[in-house]
Amino acid sequence: MAAILQRLQQSTKMMSRRKILLLVLGCSTVSLLIHQGSQLSWYPKLFPLSCPPLRESPPRAKHMAVAFLKTHKTAGTTVQNILFRFAERHNLTVALPHPSCEHQFCYPRNFSAHFVHPATRPPHMLASHLRFDRAELERLMPPDTIYVTILREPAAMFESLFSYYNQYCPAFRRVPNASLEAFLRAPEAYYRPGEHFAMFAHNTLAYDLGGDNERSPRDDAAYLAGLIRQVEEVFSLVMIAEYFDESLVLLRRLLAWDLDDVLYAKLNARAATSRLATIPEALARAARTWNALDAGLYDHFNATFWRRVARAGRACVEREARELREARQRLLRRCFGDEPVLRPAAQIRTKQLQPWQPSRKVDIMGYDLPSGGGAGPTTEACLKLAMPEVQYSNYLLRKQKRRGGVRSRPEPVLDNPPPRPIRALPRIPQGT
Repeated sequence: MAAILQRLQQSTKMMSRRKILLLVLGCSTVSLLIHQGSQLSWYPKLFPLSCPPLRESPPRAKHMAVAFLKTHKTAGTTVQNILFRFAERHNLTVALPHPSCEHQFCYPRNFSAHFVHPATRPPHMLASHLRFDRAELERLMPPDTIYVTILREPAAMFESLFSYYNQYCPAFRRVPNASLEAFLRAPEAYYRPGEHFAMFAHNTLAYDLGGDNERSPRDDAAYLAGLIRQVEEVFSLVMIAEYFDESLVLLRRLLAWDLDDVLYAKLNARAATSRLATIPEALARAARTWNALDAGLYDHFNATFWRRVARAGRACVEREARELREARQRLLRRCFGDEPVLRPAAQIRTKQLQPWQPSRKVDIMGYDLPSGGGAGPTTEACLKLAMPEVQYSNYLLRKQKRRGGVRSRPEPVLDNPPPRPIRALPRIPQGT
């Protein structure tokens, strides 16, 4: 332990503009909270021998070019926030949508490089919703870009889609009493292929990945196999939402990032009153049957995910995931108080942290900064940690415009503009 302390003292003398705020010594790890600019670091700097750091010789530099295919209702907003904060800390350019597309790349149209705001080109990172088009993304992104995405168990994902888009997807609106059970009992009675936002009601994962969501693996098993091959050719990592922390461990190892680069606050989460606590087994089977293409994708990539964990060393991955969870809880307490809790939007005083509400029937939760926290780098870092997608996208666009010297002027209108994206409904004043 004396030798460890001596090395730490020597290291801290070399840290310019850094202030060690907290040093926690344990029997197996030494954790540092470092204040460097606006970054908070809670990374366990010394691994026990049972979980060594990556063994590259020489060590790899952090990878800076990442394209994240943000699928719907899969914890993608939380991953996006991780990437946004990393990009901002390292002064990287993030591809952001043209104003005609709002905060998505003109989804549900196939992605085009023309949908990217000119002030955010050429980019290092991309993390906003789009429908995958390999040729267009490769035309936009650097040649060394690493592509990643995330999938979620189809029954849980479909329940979330049904709740979140109930007021926008015509297939969902037709269902009496907004009943998920009624829809899954006879989906063909409500679903119309090709109508606006129909993709939210059938094989949404396949659609987001650029596939034909109307194909059925029961009728054409070769199509599912081909779609899986296409995904495997492009994506270096397919994360699994049910194993989010383990996925982040694999992500940070793939990119040679530190553990503190993937710390997060859970974003875009529904209140308990807006979701099913558990999905009955019969309902889950019906959801997987209706979304059979998504189920096939998930089952395949869930299996490959665990093979990848095994190659990395399952005990090591689980240990890192546990360290990530512990560090995350410390960070949340540091930012949002001793008992950090998700709050309804109406209870969040900080306007920049109020999450977008898809309808009056769904409550999306968020965090709020403690009162009297003041300003400064720490407050700014905490603000970004919990900043919802729309606010963070707008902030980054303004920042990148200033950096590029782009003057404020009317934005050009795209040819053949997409359908208007989903907008939030007006808030209902409290007490009405």
